[in-house]
Amino acid sequence: MGDRISSGLVHTLLTKVEHLTLALEKASIAEYIELYRKPKRLLFLNFLAGIARGFGLAIGFTVVGAFFLYGLGKLASWNLPVVGEFIAEITRIVQNELARRH
Repeated sequence: MGDRISSGLVHTLLTKVEHLTLALEKASIAEYIELYRKPKRLLFLNFLAGIARGFGLAIGFTVVGAFFLYGLGKLASWNLPVVGEFIAEITRIVQNELARRH
């Protein structure tokens, strides 16, 4: 009976080790370890990722800003009293800042 328990236990342990091995392979742990062994490559990849994030942020802000200004222009064309006053106030502030800097 002791042989059956230990062989069953060994089989269970081997199965769990195989599952753990597959999980580690899926997680690409070896690639992460290799990156930490080569810090120059890690810095280079992080630098490229930072450039991509910055570029994406700039493009995204430009698109959102363009939509906002387009919508603000449409609202201004409707001559709504509250919106018109708001846009006039923004225009006045911008003109004062530009005049003060020149």
